[in-house]
Amino acid sequence: MATSMKRMPAPNQKPYGRYKTLVFGVIFDPAMSLPAMIVLFVAELLVNLLVIFKIKYTEIDWVAYMQEVEGVVNGTYDYMQLKGDTGPLVYPAGFVYLFMGLYYVTDLGLNIRRAQYIFAAIYLLNLLVVFDIYRKAKRVPPFALFFMCALSYRIHSIFILRLFNDPVAMFFLYLAVNLFMRGHWSYGCLFYSLGVSIKMNLLLFAPALLFLLVVTQGIAGTVKHLTICALPQLLLALPFLMANPVGYIVRSFDLGRQFFYIWTVNWRLLPEEIFLNKYFQAGLLLAHVVTLLLFFLYKWKGFFPGASLQFWSRGLRKRLTPDQILFPLFTANFIGMCFSRSLHYQFYVWYFHSLHYLVWCCPYPTVIRVLLLGVIEFCWNTYPSTVASSSALHVCHALLLLGLWCGAQRQQQQQQQQHSGENVELNDGQSIGKQKIK
Repeated sequence: MATSMKRMPAPNQKPYGRYKTLVFGVIFDPAMSLPAMIVLFVAELLVNLLVIFKIKYTEIDWVAYMQEVEGVVNGTYDYMQLKGDTGPLVYPAGFVYLFMGLYYVTDLGLNIRRAQYIFAAIYLLNLLVVFDIYRKAKRVPPFALFFMCALSYRIHSIFILRLFNDPVAMFFLYLAVNLFMRGHWSYGCLFYSLGVSIKMNLLLFAPALLFLLVVTQGIAGTVKHLTICALPQLLLALPFLMANPVGYIVRSFDLGRQFFYIWTVNWRLLPEEIFLNKYFQAGLLLAHVVTLLLFFLYKWKGFFPGASLQFWSRGLRKRLTPDQILFPLFTANFIGMCFSRSLHYQFYVWYFHSLHYLVWCCPYPTVIRVLLLGVIEFCWNTYPSTVASSSALHVCHALLLLGLWCGAQRQQQQQQQQHSGENVELNDGQSIGKQKIK
């Protein structure tokens, strides 16, 4: 009797084990990230309200935005004549319509508090879309999402305290990515184009998007989807093109625009004369293009084993995996950030919400991944930037780029295993069919 009593498990042993497993999963298992996302979203709602009420709004570009769209309201459609306190209007037509709407909703731009509420709503909607992307990807552990939310002072500032157009453009980008992951390529291209019409930094994703369109849609389908991308640009810009087509193109898509050295985050380690040197800028562009080509030839194509250019001409007939979509898109944008002529503080939002995915694509220990995110956050919060902060940012970018190059190999092997499994199923099906014919 005594022996049997000893062998009996404690009444709470099993439930405790299940509870421990559940807690561990909610913290570390990417497949169980939904509870963490719900908690973080509620926390972010409170944080945004707290920031609006407790932290003083700082004017940077909002007044200039309102002045620029006020010129359109007053009947000026010539881009060469539209300007604000910070200089001429340098954004595409979608920006004008977006901030014209905000101009009217915020009492001609005077009700800043209402604008902050609107941008807080955009922040929360953007977070929902990003969370959905990460939930489908099942790569990033839930605890890493905490760094995406609570610890990012700069991102909250860009949305709620600065009211920049950058986060709105990125919101449309993540909507497009979410649609791509669901197989809705036409709607995704539409939202991507709308984002580009707000700010052209989304063009950094364009090489990877073109690659994915050719892979999934074939040549004819790619032409169709590029048309979907082009039409909104043309329709939104039509009034301005009719007034001064050259002026609109020169102003809204000015790729040669010079940046002020005082605002640079990434090139403070260089003297200003080198920063402004055209040969240095041309070298960065060349490095950007070469790195993109290397990733295309040796990394992106590896996500589609057995697919030749001839095969791509007709396109794949299946939905892509999350990694097949996210890795090319996010790495293309990240490469653009690495070789950017200058990064200003609001540009942090261009890649912030993709960093966590990219870091977890690298074959580094978790502590190194968290350290990379922490140092990058520190660099973007150092104002004004210093030689040390900009140097540290480049080191982090280099480590992350190297990790992406090495980490892609493991993901490619997974895709190859999946591809070989599909071939086995296909061969089995063909042999069964032949047997039936006989």
